[in-house]
Amino acid sequence: MDKYRIDSHKLIYHVSRVNDWLEGKNVYPIYAEISPSGICNHRCTYCALDFMEYQSRFLDKEVLKDRLSEMSSLGLKSIMYAGEGEPLLHRDIGEIINHTKKVGVDVAITTNGVLLKEGLVESTLENITWIKVSINGATKETYAKIHKTSPDNFDQVIENVSYAVKVREDKGYKCALGMQLILLPENWYEAELLAQYAKDIGMDYLVIKPYSQHPLSKTTKYKDIKYSDYLHLADKLNNFNDSKFSVIFRVNTMKKWDEGRRNYKHCLALPFWSYIDAGGTVWGCSAYLSDEHFIYGNIYKNTFKEIWEGEKRLKSIRWTEEKLDTNQCRVNCRMDEINRYLWQLKHPPEHVNFI
Repeated sequence: MDKYRIDSHKLIYHVSRVNDWLEGKNVYPIYAEISPSGICNHRCTYCALDFMEYQSRFLDKEVLKDRLSEMSSLGLKSIMYAGEGEPLLHRDIGEIINHTKKVGVDVAITTNGVLLKEGLVESTLENITWIKVSINGATKETYAKIHKTSPDNFDQVIENVSYAVKVREDKGYKCALGMQLILLPENWYEAELLAQYAKDIGMDYLVIKPYSQHPLSKTTKYKDIKYSDYLHLADKLNNFNDSKFSVIFRVNTMKKWDEGRRNYKHCLALPFWSYIDAGGTVWGCSAYLSDEHFIYGNIYKNTFKEIWEGEKRLKSIRWTEEKLDTNQCRVNCRMDEINRYLWQLKHPPEHVNFI
């Protein structure tokens, strides 16, 4: 039961933007990921962005608000606040969230949930489309081992998300509340227990997803994990599903990790999204955050329009569509499913007219 299409993609709902791209027109991103904070209060064993060094830097609130207003006018539809740090560590995150929604952009947050405190929930929940809390264990001991934090953080997260559910129900807000567990050898046996917790609390879903090795990550502990060993969990977790709660066990993504194959030779998806790091740099891809090929510009120096229409980005797009070897890319990258879709549009099989 994956009504949010988490294990697929949603570009099929933006036909006009895809048509513009097919016709060779300049298209602005539908979706962006923004890292308000470079620092993090956890040091997870699987952290893909450990190479960013958890820098103590934060996006300037006023500059970001200006760019958010501009990006909305250019056609941006959604933003996920996540990135190389914990987004809720930004002291003005509440104001940033509310401004994002005010200018017509949907807001999502991926967080470890420790700082999802009552005041923030009460002041922002109405304006958030979804919150996904990363919680990689169902016991204090496992959670602390994987997140490399105090076991007390587990209780704090459970308390915080429980309060968010209460506020949502009391106020009639529509914010979808979910948990996410990255399936690892240290926690797979707690997946069912976490599903029970999530359902009892009143969460909408629990995502069970595979690890994905970032090509720049210092962490290589899980690079050889095989998810065929864990697919038996799918049937057990399916028993938790009902009309109000679902476990989204990402079988498709797990199989792609084990197989390591793609149906596309080059990356076509970059026009439809962007990534802004905590230093204000606009990147074409979050898997290449130290590669000059993917730097478009910086929001402190230029408007987003200037960056998006600038020669750096245009050169980057040409390079990725023609020369980037996707065999070197991160398996199950953010745009993998979108790339599979776009590649089929550009390279249709025979007999497509027999619909």
